[in-house]
Amino acid sequence: MCSKIKFIPHLKITLKWITFFSAFMLVGCDTFIGVKGSPPLPGKRVSILIQERIIKADKTIINKNIVLPSPSYNSNWPQTGGYPNHAMHHMQIGQKIRKQWTINIGTGSSSNERLMAQPIISNDHLYTMDTETNINAHNIDNGNLIWRRNLTPKYEENHINGGLAYLDGNIFVTTGIGKVIALDSKLGITKWEKNLFAPLRVAPTARDGRVFVITITNKVYALDSKTGNIIWSNAGIEETTNFLGGASPAVENGVVIAPFSSGEIIAFKVENGQELWRDSISSKNRSSGIIGLSAIRGHPVIDRGIVFAISNARNFIAVNLRTGRRIWSQKIGGIETPWVAGNYIFILSNNNELVAFERATGRIHWTNTLPKWRKPVDRSGRIIWTGPLLASDRLIVANSIGEALSISPYNGKILGKIKLPDAITISPIIAKNTLFFLSDDAELTAFR
Repeated sequence: MCSKIKFIPHLKITLKWITFFSAFMLVGCDTFIGVKGSPPLPGKRVSILIQERIIKADKTIINKNIVLPSPSYNSNWPQTGGYPNHAMHHMQIGQKIRKQWTINIGTGSSSNERLMAQPIISNDHLYTMDTETNINAHNIDNGNLIWRRNLTPKYEENHINGGLAYLDGNIFVTTGIGKVIALDSKLGITKWEKNLFAPLRVAPTARDGRVFVITITNKVYALDSKTGNIIWSNAGIEETTNFLGGASPAVENGVVIAPFSSGEIIAFKVENGQELWRDSISSKNRSSGIIGLSAIRGHPVIDRGIVFAISNARNFIAVNLRTGRRIWSQKIGGIETPWVAGNYIFILSNNNELVAFERATGRIHWTNTLPKWRKPVDRSGRIIWTGPLLASDRLIVANSIGEALSISPYNGKILGKIKLPDAITISPIIAKNTLFFLSDDAELTAFR
């Protein structure tokens, strides 16, 4: 079912096309060239090509040794992006990992639907959601199915879902038909559901007795985690042009950071929704093709009193959590979540560059451009990357041709590569010394 909100006039794109070019994930209902047999649609065409810009390391720190905190054991990945603040630091995994098992979680991406939900993990259970809104609970050790629920009404089809979050024995689900649903994490039975009457294509964030969700119309709600009742709501600027999916709110120290598809980030009090400050990392040039899209798709990260946020529109910023004052900014865009560890931050740019920054200053320590094309000679078959995450002195990234790389966080050099069942467009996760990849064909693979 297509949403009524309008996206990119005169440019319509299928999800099948998006499967291969997920960095340009724009929402639409018809084919890229319009309905078959129809004349070209009137109106201005919008270029979707990313204009390349070379990112260079800062010469003043290029020879400085990167020092990271020691890896730590991580038993859970309870929400999309990890913990509610999205700061997962340096996680632990074995030095020589091997594939343990592969399972199918349901229905994967197709020309009509898109697999969007990152798996979550809590109390030895791994939870997934497929494109048909089937919610599964699996044993984390062997992948065995514990329970399964289908949450799609019979009259609904072809919608894009949001994601999952765990808190206090509940699994919270956001759906493309505008509902937030709470399930018992052990049994899968419904505890409550709330209809917000606008599609939800972003995973929820749950903390402090509240479930925070953002609708496709850029309205943020705080729901009571026990009842589903609305505690407060607020709104950002509506945006008619958007990527598929979006970023989840980040919560820390009584503050929720809400990222919007308009490029705004707004800080609210968790308690009552009072606005504390706002910033914009949107594009000043809306006619510059894909880089003119201001959407924030990588989750904002709150780490030790600083908010890190990146937009597609070449804006990466560090902001004081309490005051909203910018600490530094870089003209680099991306749609993946920044990864903070110790005094460094790692990001994937929208030009396939893996970049290491100093956390305090935003200066670039190193950069490594990952492969961009299946066929480099004629520059065809764009490769899209997702990640990174940091585990036992390795940055893990994966791509749309079914590969995962391990890369040194100290100098950006590639350390190894593995082949996966299908394209990976959802960032991998780690818990209990196990690395999980969910591919577009709904195959979930565990390595430890």
